[in-house]
Amino acid sequence: MEESICSIEFVRDADVFIARVQSELGGLREFRAGSLEEVLEQVILELQDEFENIVESYYPTEPEEE
Repeated sequence: MEESICSIEFVRDADVFIARVQSELGGLREFRAGSLEEVLEQVILELQDEFENIVESYYPTEPEEE
């Protein structure tokens, strides 16, 4: 069974690139930038942070033994 964990939409409005990201954890948020590269970087950083937190909650790291 497939389950959507994230939806991303990229649009261009005149000279502004817009990314709309929706996920269960983060809800709906929007990013704007003057270039596609900038808005992609914003989305990547946001999702990386969000999914790192999800992974850590499911698979907590154990403290290293000395």
